[in-house]
Amino acid sequence: MAGMERQRHLTVFGATSFVGQILTRYLYARFGTDGDLRWAIAGRSERKLRELHGSLYPKATQLPVVVADAANEQLLRQMCSESQVVVSTVGPYALYGEPLVKICASTGTDYCDLTGEVQWIRRMIRKYEGAARASGARIVHCCGFDSIPSDLGVHFLQKQAMQKYGKTCSRVKLRVKAMRGGASGGTIASMLNLVKEASADAQLRRELANPYSLCPEGYAPPLIQRNVSRAEYDPDFKSWVSPFVMAAINTRIVQRTNALSNQAYGADFRYDEAVLSGDGFKGRTRAMGTSAGLGAFMTAAGAAPTRWVLERFLPAPGEGPSPEEQRNGFFDLRLLGRTADDRTVQVKVTGDRDPGYGSTGKMLGQAAACLALDTPRTKTPGGFWTPATIFGDRLIERLTRYSGLRFEVA
Repeated sequence: MAGMERQRHLTVFGATSFVGQILTRYLYARFGTDGDLRWAIAGRSERKLRELHGSLYPKATQLPVVVADAANEQLLRQMCSESQVVVSTVGPYALYGEPLVKICASTGTDYCDLTGEVQWIRRMIRKYEGAARASGARIVHCCGFDSIPSDLGVHFLQKQAMQKYGKTCSRVKLRVKAMRGGASGGTIASMLNLVKEASADAQLRRELANPYSLCPEGYAPPLIQRNVSRAEYDPDFKSWVSPFVMAAINTRIVQRTNALSNQAYGADFRYDEAVLSGDGFKGRTRAMGTSAGLGAFMTAAGAAPTRWVLERFLPAPGEGPSPEEQRNGFFDLRLLGRTADDRTVQVKVTGDRDPGYGSTGKMLGQAAACLALDTPRTKTPGGFWTPATIFGDRLIERLTRYSGLRFEVA
C-alpha cells in the first residue's frame, strides 16, 4: 500500500468527537471540499457522521463519509488504504489508539494526533517504529497544545539564538504568562487513565520520572533536568512560579526533538516549564495555591474511590467548552534561552483561541495538512517524529498564516 496512489490526502478519524467536530469545521472553513486538499470524515457511528455532515450542508456535499471503528482492524485498514494521512482524535489513546497506529505503521499511512499520554507514546514507539521505518509511514504524536507551542517555540528560539550569537541556548525555560480555556471530558479521561496506570505499575512510574523516556533507546545524557514540582521564585522572570500540568509531556517531546536532531540544542541542553504567578506576596500565594490544587487533584486521581468521584462530577467524554468560551480563550507563553556564555534570547508564542480546543483544532488541522501537502517522503523517511523535527518552519508558517498563532521575539 505504501506505494499506491491514495484517493484523498487525509481522513479525520473520530470526526464526531468533541475535538473532532472542531477540527472538521476548521478544515471545512479553511480548505472547503473541492480545493487543493481532498479529505474525508470518519468514525464508528454513521448516524453521527451524517448529522455532522448535514450541519455543513449544502456546500459539503463532496465531503466523503467513512464508517470505521477503532476496534475493527478490517475497517481501519480499508480507511488507511484510501488516505495518505489519517489524523486521529479518538482518545484516551492508551485505551483506543493502538490498532490505528499499528495499521498505519504497517501500510505506510502517515498519522498524526493530539495525544499527551507519555506512557502510550513510548509503547507505540517501542512496538511499531521498525514497521513505520520499513513502510515509510510518518507517525507524529502531540500535534495540539501539547506539544506544538512548546516544541516549535523552542525550535523558533534556537533559530533566533543561532542568528544572533551563532550558537544555541543550552538552557531554556518556558513560562505560561496567561491562559484562558476549559477542559473537556476527553482530556480529563486521558489524565485519569494515566494516573490509574501509573498507580498500579512501579515500572511505569519510573518511566514517567525519566525526562528522556521518549528519546531513542540508550539516550541518557548525564544531566539533572529540573522539574518545577512546587511553588518557587524564578529570578529570570522576576515572578513566583507553580507546576504546569502539561510539562510532563511537553518537556519529553522537546528532549526527543533534541535527541532526534543529533543534539542540535547541545549535549548539555536543559529545559523546564512552569506557570507565572506574579511577584510579591500575592504571587507567592497564587503559586502555592495552584501547586496545592494540582497536587490534590493528582492524589485524588491516584486512589480508586476518589477517582470515581472525579469521574462522576468532572466533564465526561464529549463535553467541553462552549463555542463562545473557545472564541474567548487564548494563551501567552514566554520562553527564555541562555547560552553557555550567559547570553539570553526571549521569545513568545501566543494563540487566539482557548488552548485545548479552539487552538488545538487549528494546530492539528494544519499539522495534518502540512504532513499531506508539504512533507515529501523523499526528504522525510518513515518513523516516529516530533512536530519540530518533521515540520519545523513549514508548520510555523502555516500556523501564523492560518491558525491565529504568533511566534515572535519578546
